Amino acid sequence: EDVEIAGKPMRVKVAHMRLCASRAPYVRAYPREGQEMLFDAHARAFAFFGGVPRRGIYDNMKTAVTAVFTGKERVFNRRFLIMTDHYMVEPTACSPAAGWEKGQVEQQVQTIRGRFFQPRLRFASLAELNGWLEAECRRWAEHHAHPERGDITVAEALDMERPALQPILAPFDGFHESEHAVTGTCLISFDRNRYSVMSTAARRTVQVRSYADRIVIRCGDAIVGEHERHFGRNRTIYDPWHYLPVLAHKPGALRNGAPFQDWDLPPALHRL
Repeated sequence: EDVEIAGKPMRVKVAHMRLCASRAPYVRAYPREGQEMLFDAHARAFAFFGGVPRRGIYDNMKTAVTAVFTGKERVFNRRFLIMTDHYMVEPTACSPAAGWEKGQVEQQVQTIRGRFFQPRLRFASLAELNGWLEAECRRWAEHHAHPERGDITVAEALDMERPALQPILAPFDGFHESEHAVTGTCLISFDRNRYSVMSTAARRTVQVRSYADRIVIRCGDAIVGEHERHFGRNRTIYDPWHYLPVLAHKPGALRNGAPFQDWDLPPALHRL
């Protein structure tokens, strides 16, 4: 879908979830389509619904399915299966080109596009957009009758369905992990941007756990960096605290070093 974020046009990928019995919808927008976004969408949708269904019907998306055979034979992605096992959801794949098997979601995509995304939405941030989308899903459910039971709303049907849902024991730790080298200036390159790490990890190899909205950088068992995830390119994201040990040897860096340029320092340190 096309939206405007912080005054700039942006095309977002929208995750659609829907409970079959109550018809309760949930949608969330992401900068791109990745497995960590799929994990995040499940965690947020289950929290929104107040429980976990026992079976999930999935399109043949690459973030979930590794290989498609005839009929309903599939090889699901290993991490995807770990997630469904965590939530105790039985995954079922749709047949190729069989839109009627996922008709509820196909219909929801068209409904949400017409009611939520037209005219083009404008928000200061993606977080604001998603807050609005979640509130709109709730309002829509409260004001629309259930298609098979016209005497109750979708929200009331969800209240009736909720006792049949499984409880949410804990969110799945939905990350994608990759290995990266740290430069002598305590930076890693990840997804076309650079992020700082603690100076103790300089010139070492680290593991990056990327989530839908953040990255966590580990060196062995220690966390050496954590940042909000950025989806543009050619940006360098610093945490000035990563470089404090360097100041013991190069105090002048506090005034001129790139990691400290935008740091909101206390008055005493400004005088230094």
